[in-house]
Amino acid sequence: MPISLKQIKKLPDSPGVYFFKKGKEILYIGKATSLRDRVRSYLAHELAETRGMRVAGLPFIATRVDYLTTGSVLEALLSEVELIKKHQPPFNTREKDDKSFLHIVITNEDYPRVLLMRGKDLKPNNLKPIPSTYGPFPSGSELKKALIIIRKIFPHRSTCVPCEALAKQGRVCRPCFNAQIGLCPGVCSGAISQKVYYRQILQLKLFLAGKKKSLYREHEREMKLFVKEEKFEEAKIIRDRLFSLKHIRDVALLTGHRVSNNLRLEAYDVAHLSGQNTVGVMAVIERGELIKSEYRKFKLKGGAKNISNDTANLREILTRRLAHHEWPMSKIIVVDGGMAQVNIAKKVLVKNKLNIAVIGVVKNEHHRPNKLIGDTKILNDDLAREILLANSEAHRFALAYHTLIRGKING
Repeated sequence: MPISLKQIKKLPDSPGVYFFKKGKEILYIGKATSLRDRVRSYLAHELAETRGMRVAGLPFIATRVDYLTTGSVLEALLSEVELIKKHQPPFNTREKDDKSFLHIVITNEDYPRVLLMRGKDLKPNNLKPIPSTYGPFPSGSELKKALIIIRKIFPHRSTCVPCEALAKQGRVCRPCFNAQIGLCPGVCSGAISQKVYYRQILQLKLFLAGKKKSLYREHEREMKLFVKEEKFEEAKIIRDRLFSLKHIRDVALLTGHRVSNNLRLEAYDVAHLSGQNTVGVMAVIERGELIKSEYRKFKLKGGAKNISNDTANLREILTRRLAHHEWPMSKIIVVDGGMAQVNIAKKVLVKNKLNIAVIGVVKNEHHRPNKLIGDTKILNDDLAREILLANSEAHRFALAYHTLIRGKING
């Protein structure tokens, strides 16, 4: 007997994985933000146009729908992949066979990296020793959003070189950009030992495999051990991670929204060489993503005559930017520098009768972010990371533009 609306109404309005079955045979496995709404969508008339006739016929072939609820949409995404791999349902052909889909790969190294790779590149001769892989994930955009969440809970190495390797090459160990914003535990700077890092990677593997209970037990055991040894700072890190696991903020993961702030950010920076060939730039982030099509360059007309006149340069950039009423207005402005830069930005905004938050990124002697100043009451961890990313991108863009201008003048 085909699946009825009465059966569907009994499904919970919560995230999870659903199974279309014919008798005991599993025909199809899917994930959902809301199990009830997702399965009900299979009765829509336009389903054949969006999903194809094969999937559209499922409610008429299947005799029942089973389900597994999960604590979050992220867990549903990961569980779906593992269950498809385990049961190999006939209607999940694309998920099983398509070599272009992305996989999460954890390399088998002293300090394992966590990478995204396509199925066609997962060849034994490409990756030795053989890594741990999770996938395939049919939606690359969903997977990338998921990794944003995962990396905040389990900071890990992706591309940086371990401190031990750098030291052998006679190079200085320094925090990579991801380490500066809390997404790498400091493999590159020697802030974490191989033993502790590898234990964190093992916990990440438990999470990716959907072994939530084992993961919770491991965290609770580790936290008690740290407390017993009076390592209270380490115990707090584990406690916070455990809390994050139990309260994953991922409502947007399967609904088409980004997992980030909805605050537009504009970051500004100036580049010059002893006051010559001065240029300014604007970098833009919207909902956590760099919007390079909206970056802007400013060849400064006033032309600061010395390095100490960076505030005048910033005033000119902001004044010219705000004259463009056709450009979308930012919710936050990020400036490179201290209170002098923050104050000049605020003066320009007041003059233009705009109430926009201003955050300044103060650098240390190595020109690395040291602290955020200005309207810091609006900050949370996600926003702070976006501000640092925007600031870094503006700095890169300014240097690239300045190098281009100097090359044209000199040559």
